[in-house]
This record gives sequence, C-alpha cells and structure tokens, in this order.
Amino acid sequence: MNHHRVFYISALIFLVALLAACGGESDAEPTPEMSGMAMDSPDELDTSTVKMSEAGAFNVAISSNMDPLELNEIHNWTIHVETPDGAAVEGAEIAVDGGMPQHNHGFPTTPEVTDELGDGDYLLEGVKFSMAGWWELKLAITAGDQSDSITFNLVLE
Repeated sequence: MNHHRVFYISALIFLVALLAACGGESDAEPTPEMSGMAMDSPDELDTSTVKMSEAGAFNVAISSNMDPLELNEIHNWTIHVETPDGAAVEGAEIAVDGGMPQHNHGFPTTPEVTDELGDGDYLLEGVKFSMAGWWELKLAITAGDQSDSITFNLVLE
C-alpha cells in the first residue's frame, strides 16, 4: 500500500473517532461567519432617511426608486439637499462611499451622483446591495464654501 493512502486512511479514522467522541456536536455557538448568515445590526441604529449632516450644514433626504429594496439589483436614488432653513442647494458636488461595516467591505458597484435634477435633487446611480444586513450610504457634500458629510444606515432583510 502506498504511504499517502495509509496517511489518508489514518486521518479519516482519526476524524471519525474524534466526531464519535464529541457526539458529533459542539458547544460553540455558530457565528455569522461560520453560518454564512447576515449579522444583526446594532441596537438603536438610526435608519432615518431624512436628517441633518454631521456639522449641520445641510439637511439631506434620500429615497430609492425601488420599493421595497431588492438584493442584487442595481437601482437609483434621489438625494435631496437643503440648507438648514429649507432652501434648495444647487450646484453641489456629492461623493459617495459606504458598504457593510460589520463585513468590512464596500458596495459591489461604484455608485455615483450623475446628474443634478434641480430644486436640490441629485441622481445617484449604480447602487447595489449584494446581501441582507446593515449597509451604510456615506455622502460627502460640498456646495459653495460649505462641506459636510452624512451617513445613512440601511438594513435589508
């Protein structure tokens, strides 16, 4: 018998004996990484789609053209930007980032603002969510001499 075959048969016998000794069970709780399931989002996560930017320079609202949101589909969003007193912000530059903080990865696409629609509305194209769970949509907004950022939390089932 060849030495490799003896090694593999011995290893298989060892694993079968080990599983039998453990009863085929483990006391360890499966983690999301082990089970492939989505992680729970943090408690008290702010999932509002209208809120003030971090430094208070802009009031921002987001809305998807897809309701309900679907996984693995590319869709567009409208971003509405106002001043704190409600005036529409025209001519803004908006950089987009985000992803799944618990999985430490970004979007599977490269979403970007492609058009200014008027009245403070901007078209965000190329958004895709590849799995259920907690996603962040981060916007860096510059208009005139004002720059600020905002993060929206989205939880997909």
